[in-house]
Amino acid sequence: MLTIDGSFGEGGGQILRTSLALSAITGTPVRIEQIRAKRPKPGLQRQHLVAVQAAARVCNGQLEGAALGSREITLHPQQPVAGDYRFAIGSAGSASLVLQTVLPVLLRADGPSRVEISGGTHNPLAPPFEFLRDAFLPRLAEIGAQVELRLVRHGFYPAGGGTIIAQIQPLAQAKSLDLRERGRFVSRRAEAWVANLPIAIAEREMRTVQSKLRWSADDCHARVVESCDGPGNVVIVTVAHQRVTEVTSAFGAVRVPAEDVARRAAQEMRRWLEAEAPVGEHLADQLLLPLAIAAGGAFRTVRPSEHLTTNAAVIARFLGERVTLRELCPDDWLVGVAPDPG
Repeated sequence: MLTIDGSFGEGGGQILRTSLALSAITGTPVRIEQIRAKRPKPGLQRQHLVAVQAAARVCNGQLEGAALGSREITLHPQQPVAGDYRFAIGSAGSASLVLQTVLPVLLRADGPSRVEISGGTHNPLAPPFEFLRDAFLPRLAEIGAQVELRLVRHGFYPAGGGTIIAQIQPLAQAKSLDLRERGRFVSRRAEAWVANLPIAIAEREMRTVQSKLRWSADDCHARVVESCDGPGNVVIVTVAHQRVTEVTSAFGAVRVPAEDVARRAAQEMRRWLEAEAPVGEHLADQLLLPLAIAAGGAFRTVRPSEHLTTNAAVIARFLGERVTLRELCPDDWLVGVAPDPG
C-alpha cells in the first residue's frame, strides 16, 4: 500500500487525480491522506468525488472513504477496463478534470472506450473544452493516442449542465514526443462566448483583445451559446504553430468588467508569445503523465508551475524518478520524461 500526502507541493486536486490514475494503471493500492489540504474547502468536493468514483470504475477497484468532504480515501485497483462510461458530476464541477483522471487509465485498457461526463465544461481553475481539443489532444496524437472529444452542451459555473463525450482508443504503439520548437506560425483567433447574457459583453471583450494583442477584427469573434442552463462568459485565445497550439482563457464573473476578463486571457497569451518556449504552463503539467506511462519525451516550456513539480513528485512515487527539469534561461526550461520501461 502506497501512502500519498495530499498536502505537499500545491496541495490540491492534481495530487488526487494523478495518484488515482497511476494506482489504476500500475495496480498499486493507494491511500491518499490530507486531500486538498491547502484549499479553502479541503477534502473531496463533488467533482473530486466523481473523479474518485470514476477511477475505481475504470479499473474495477474497491474504494474506502469516498464521500463528500472526505480527506482520506483508499483505492484497491485491479486493472484498466474498457467500456461505455457515464459520469454525472451533478454541479458545475469540471468535466475536464474528471476526464483527466480516467483518460490515462483507459489508454492502457484492453479495448476502445466511450466516456460521457456531465457537469461544468467551462469554469475557472480548470482547462476548458477548447484547451483539451486544440492544445492537449493533438499532442497526445503525436505519441500515438487516439482520442476524439466532442462538446455536446456548454456548462458554465455555477449552473453546470454541460456534457462532453470522449472516444478513447487504447495506446498500442507509443511514440516519444520531442517538442523543443514551435515550428512556423499557422493561425490565431480569439472568441468570446456569452450564454444568457448580452452579446455586447463579448463584443467589448473582443475589442480589448484586439487592443492588447494588436490583432485585427478578423481575428476576434463574439459568439452566443444557444442552449445553456445558466448565464456564462468565457474568452478563449488560440495561437497555432506547426508543432504546438496554445490556448488561454478567462471567465466572466459578477461585478468583473468585461475588459478585465479579456485582459487576463490576452496577457497570458502575450506571456507565451514573448517567452518563445513552445509549451505553455498548463500544457506542460498535462503532458507529464501521458509521457511517463508511454514512450517518454522532452519539451521546452515556460517556468514550471508548482502544479508541474508536484505532479512530477507524485509520478516519482509510483514509477521512480522519471522527470527532469533544466533551466535554459529564466522563462525557458527543458523538461525530460524517461519512457516507461514496461
